[in-house]
Amino acid sequence: MAETTRVRIGHSPDPDDAFMFHAMTTGQFDTSPYEYEHVLLDIETLNQKALEGEFEVSAVSIHALPDVLDRYALMNCGASMGEGYGPRIVTRSIKSVDEVKTGTIAIPGIKTSAHLALRIMLGEMKTTVIPFDEIMDAVKAGKVDAGLIIHEGQLTWESEGLHLVADLGEMWAERTGGLPLPLGGNVVRRDLGKEECKLVTEHVKISIQNAISDPKEGLAFAIEWGRGIDEQTNEEFVQMYVNERTIDYGPDGRKSVRLFLKEGQRIGMVRQDLDVDALEFIGAE
Repeated sequence: MAETTRVRIGHSPDPDDAFMFHAMTTGQFDTSPYEYEHVLLDIETLNQKALEGEFEVSAVSIHALPDVLDRYALMNCGASMGEGYGPRIVTRSIKSVDEVKTGTIAIPGIKTSAHLALRIMLGEMKTTVIPFDEIMDAVKAGKVDAGLIIHEGQLTWESEGLHLVADLGEMWAERTGGLPLPLGGNVVRRDLGKEECKLVTEHVKISIQNAISDPKEGLAFAIEWGRGIDEQTNEEFVQMYVNERTIDYGPDGRKSVRLFLKEGQRIGMVRQDLDVDALEFIGAE
């Protein structure tokens, strides 16, 4: 029997990531010489772990990508991109964008793409970091003036009695002529070797394709990470962030990643020495 090598996939405990990686971590296709296993952590922790090169494969925020490129390469698959939708600013009572900018807004992490998108769209404002799954409760309790919600909260905020102030994905599309908002990506550690990085990337791509073509089992697994959401919300959320764009960024997706990082450089939130135009996407045609 051929020897297998363990490869850990760090990803966030939410339905879209669980759906994406289900096939490759449950033996649904031949992944030799690798055996993949899930490691579940929130995205801000994953960003920090990637700085240390903790996992062979990891989901990271596109905002955090420039900080880990010395250790990791970006895959051309596994993108989480908002097609005219994305992280949402919500409040306990009806407020305008200008009113929100004068208060404190809860964000899910300094290095999250949601935070960078917020700053690109709305400029300087007072923020406080709260775990993503506690933000809506903090808003409802009046602990903050507004919350920036990610993951399935983008679909459940209304049922929580909250009010929508702005959708950052919609604002980005208006700003860029319809480009998708880049939020998360998958990276593979460079020290595996160039050909090995390509093979791991191909396995991730196959896993995503399998999940999309035969979604029933993947959706049943994904809902376990949905924090009490129903089947309809689970399926809707997964379809928002696991789709053809997840199989391949596409030319406009790659363009949007580069533009997002350039905008980050413009406002001083992305390192200036990064040559954004030279950014590589492993597996891109």
